Amino acid sequence: MKHLTKSTLIKYLLASLIMLMAQSCLPDSYIKEEGMIWNTTFHITYKGAPELKDSILAVLNDVGKSLNVFDENSLVSKLNSGDSILADHHLLKVYSESRIINEASKGMFDPTLSPLISAWGFGPGHTASADTTAIDSILSFVGISKTSLSGKYIVKNDRRTQFNFSAIAKGYGCDQVAEMLIRNGVKDYLVEIGGEIATGGRGPKGRLWKISIDKPIETDSSERHDSQTIIEVTNAGIATSGNYRNFRKENGSKFGHTLSPVTGRPVATDVASATIIAPSAMEADAVATACLAAGSVKAKEILRTLELEGLLIMADSTYWTSPGFENLIVK
Repeated sequence: MKHLTKSTLIKYLLASLIMLMAQSCLPDSYIKEEGMIWNTTFHITYKGAPELKDSILAVLNDVGKSLNVFDENSLVSKLNSGDSILADHHLLKVYSESRIINEASKGMFDPTLSPLISAWGFGPGHTASADTTAIDSILSFVGISKTSLSGKYIVKNDRRTQFNFSAIAKGYGCDQVAEMLIRNGVKDYLVEIGGEIATGGRGPKGRLWKISIDKPIETDSSERHDSQTIIEVTNAGIATSGNYRNFRKENGSKFGHTLSPVTGRPVATDVASATIIAPSAMEADAVATACLAAGSVKAKEILRTLELEGLLIMADSTYWTSPGFENLIVK
């Protein structure tokens, strides 16, 4: 190596210092994290420190300890096996929001469908055993109105009533990860868990987050994703509910995973999928399920009542959008 003079060394060190200062002024790069949680996948993109990965997993695991129905040691599993339980803040938040959306949707969203979900073969174990007599009997103890809050205790009128928060928990998990990122100074993020999304700020290209909404195409492969439309959003939760990917075939018949709280049977409405945009992913998640179960006429009423934006794709491939949703579509 060539010997450096004192003057050259000073210039070299000064140049290195300037370069280091310039690098420190560059914005943080976008980080991508992905994995499996609650029997589904998650994908998270954010502009911030890479060491937040451990915090992301900690948040998801903490939510799971409360709401994961597939974990026999979770709070919701313990509630399902008893009469009441002292709820933590996760369970209280999701239970309270569920009651609000249950009322606004006139019962079309209800998280106490767990016995029906299991009967139709979509719950833990996935063994279908439903028949008309059994379904009518189960309906006698289904309904969030048959439960109540006493302080921080969730109380069931009938011990057989069971909760499954799968139609709201993924959205809630998105919101919780987003809140953690914000607490750590992150402004730009997209959190997706099992298809439910929470967004904030802007994406890597400096624009609002682009979200592709699937076209409802029935296929035996969950890998096909044809796009119906693309929207640009931020600072909102987005969720889509549809029966075209998650269904069961039995004795030549096919039925979807969305059940009607009224009939106790798989829904058969004119709505093939419902995409909702709401202030939180939790609300979007639950309302999308309610709109799918309700059918287009009642779904539009639900959206007007809650002042939310939505896209309803019909079984005949036509679609309806609320005025605000239409403005978000990338032309």
